[in-house]
Amino acid sequence: MTQESGGRPAVTISRRGADRVRAGHPWVYRSDVVESRNVYPGAVVTVAQERNARGGHTPSSDRGRRRPASILGSAFYSTASEIAIRMVAPKVIEDPAGLVRDRIREAIAYRKRFVHDTNACRLIFSEGDLLPGLIVDRYNDVLSFQVLTQAMDTSRLREVFLKELGARLNPAAIIERVDPRVRRLEQLPPLETRLLPQMPAQLIEGAEGASPSGSEVLPAAKTSTEFEMNGVRFHLDALGGQKTGAFLDQRENYRAAREYARGHALDVFCYQGGFALHLAESCEKVTGVDSSRPALEIAERNAGLNGREIDWIEANAFDLLRDYVAAGNRYDTIVVDPPAFAKSKSHLGPAVAAYKELNLRALKMLRAGGVLVTCCCSYHVSTRDFLDVVAAAAQDSHRILRILDNRGQAKDHPTLPGIPETAYLKCLVVAVS
Repeated sequence: MTQESGGRPAVTISRRGADRVRAGHPWVYRSDVVESRNVYPGAVVTVAQERNARGGHTPSSDRGRRRPASILGSAFYSTASEIAIRMVAPKVIEDPAGLVRDRIREAIAYRKRFVHDTNACRLIFSEGDLLPGLIVDRYNDVLSFQVLTQAMDTSRLREVFLKELGARLNPAAIIERVDPRVRRLEQLPPLETRLLPQMPAQLIEGAEGASPSGSEVLPAAKTSTEFEMNGVRFHLDALGGQKTGAFLDQRENYRAAREYARGHALDVFCYQGGFALHLAESCEKVTGVDSSRPALEIAERNAGLNGREIDWIEANAFDLLRDYVAAGNRYDTIVVDPPAFAKSKSHLGPAVAAYKELNLRALKMLRAGGVLVTCCCSYHVSTRDFLDVVAAAAQDSHRILRILDNRGQAKDHPTLPGIPETAYLKCLVVAVS
């Protein structure tokens, strides 16, 4: 069903769902959808709560009659996800395309003001930029994006955000990174990670360098580039790697680690060398460990770009740390930056145990006066949980910890007070004695 064939799409939600929206959270779960009218995959819907759902006495004259609904605003609708509604505005939207364009401009302006010392950043952070279901990263002259919801996958909104990004940034290439699991959950057609065809400049209104005659086109598309963070250079293979290409959320934590680091350093779960390359500017010797050979090959290339000598080891981090502890290896600085162990609440117990094991082994290898930089990107492991994990590891290893820095994700991954899911990354820097 389309909006044209059935009128304006609308959804009525329960009091519980409405209270959640009024408290500032944009998600409404399917269990709180009371009624839907004229909806279709990815529809922009008007969201309301029936006034009777507020509770209280209903006059006898009103009994049996539906009372007027209380409008809560507009939202993106999914026919597949358990998160059926993602609010995008506290009013009825007449021009969804205009809303998306405005939000993209606001997101870009925010980065220009607050993000420094890099030509790579997250330009659009889904709910963090009030554009649910859209992730866009910029790496120098290459854009990499992911679509995570039915609404953002509609041809109309795809055209809008791609045109706007092209007009504002004039990239040499745009890569779509695909998460097959998310597309299955949203019941979207399967896609492969791909380089999008270049769009002639004359078709992108306002694009820099667009010829009035329409004879010029954007620069030739490419799938690799170089970018900088904190003065450190990195290589990007836009069609490879994880997520949208690199871990930009750690950019400010890389810089902090560099400031605290000294002596001999070990970077565990080093991936493509983000922490290791920063540590190399402060430490005498750096070793990076990861289980992915392709990631280490890029890490070695990154080291070459910066003229750094780093020892890279391909190994399972848990096994290697166990062996290193047994061998009596000692370090002055250790970074532990594992992947998310808790993908859902059901994984919380094993995840906490894994984080404790890693931190315990790291603490056993640190010399007195050493520094531990330990991270957790599992949203379901709260800041309090993570602090407790590190404290328990310190207790078991008979070490005293002093927190030097309690950090989160970089500013280009904005956290909204009413949406705790936007705050996921924890990074502790501790002095160990």
